[in-house]
Amino acid sequence: MNILFKPLQMGDLTLPNRILMAPLTRSRAEDGHLPTHLMAEYYAQRASAGLIIAEATMVMVGNSAFWHEPGIYSENQIAGWQKTTDAVHAAGGRIFLQIWHGGRACHPLLNDGQQPVAPSPIAITGEEVHTPEGKKPYVMPRELRDDELPGIVAGFKQAAVNAKAAGFDGVEVHGANGYLLDEFLRDGSNHRTGAYGGSLENRARLLLEVLAAVSEVWGSERQGQVFDQRVGLRISPLNSFNSMIDSDPIGLSTWLATQLNDYHLAYLHVMRSDFAQQQHGDILTPIRAHYKGILIGNMGYTGTEAAAAIDAGQLDAVAFGSSFLANPDLPERIKLGAALNQPNPATFYSQGAAGYTDYPTLSKA
Repeated sequence: MNILFKPLQMGDLTLPNRILMAPLTRSRAEDGHLPTHLMAEYYAQRASAGLIIAEATMVMVGNSAFWHEPGIYSENQIAGWQKTTDAVHAAGGRIFLQIWHGGRACHPLLNDGQQPVAPSPIAITGEEVHTPEGKKPYVMPRELRDDELPGIVAGFKQAAVNAKAAGFDGVEVHGANGYLLDEFLRDGSNHRTGAYGGSLENRARLLLEVLAAVSEVWGSERQGQVFDQRVGLRISPLNSFNSMIDSDPIGLSTWLATQLNDYHLAYLHVMRSDFAQQQHGDILTPIRAHYKGILIGNMGYTGTEAAAAIDAGQLDAVAFGSSFLANPDLPERIKLGAALNQPNPATFYSQGAAGYTDYPTLSKA
């Protein structure tokens, strides 16, 4: 287990351990997608993580997919998030913000009747979205025009600017789980032609344009080389959540891993498997072989497995999701071999403190 507590140098940021907190949508924001004091308490409780990656956060108005998720596009939201960054830093932690566009996973009932947008007019099937009127099926999205895409890129860049103003230590671009950037990347959801469809290079174009734009905010450049980058990326080439699929996830992962070397990211964060177990394969091995930067694994790791993967050089760190949700002091529990609190799924997306800030630490168990 000692390897989990060896510091990790991420550009100019030193992580004291390699047990990271994965981004977890918790739907605790107030009306107007405003971050709250309760959210600040929740994240500060988990400040012992090597790095906290805060939940999926709207980069622009009109792309809500969870009803009470936070945003980072208004002055009030920036001020709201400042409460969280102040609290985490006061507790000795480090925190990145995951910036995100919901794409076709958005719903008109969450966005003043506005139709969701996507690379192609293909709806999510077999799943439902929480709305003020109860669970509803997803609707057919509108295909984005090429001339609308610079506005999406600009929205991500402004979100990165706003995250810096709110006191975050960096940002993670959300390119996973069937949301807009992932929808463009995978051929099951991107059937368009032209500059943003067809070939892998074209399907990845929007994601790479976003990374370049966000890196202008969070990277520093000396003699033509980018250093001290504070931009991460999360991908999920195998995950079928939100009706996602790709005809060649291994090929996609290998190609993308190679391309990402040019962006000098703080890290690449990879969800290694499929929630629904419909798609299978080893994507971490080809990514590790081709990606030269810091690689973070995620999905279903125990402390023992995480330590073994890092010891073997397969990963540099591991992000824990539901186990961090239920165990504010997860690093301490892993170090001591202590039992873990079990998460309560009924409270994952509810309102209030129950199942959010009331999980006990070892000292209060």
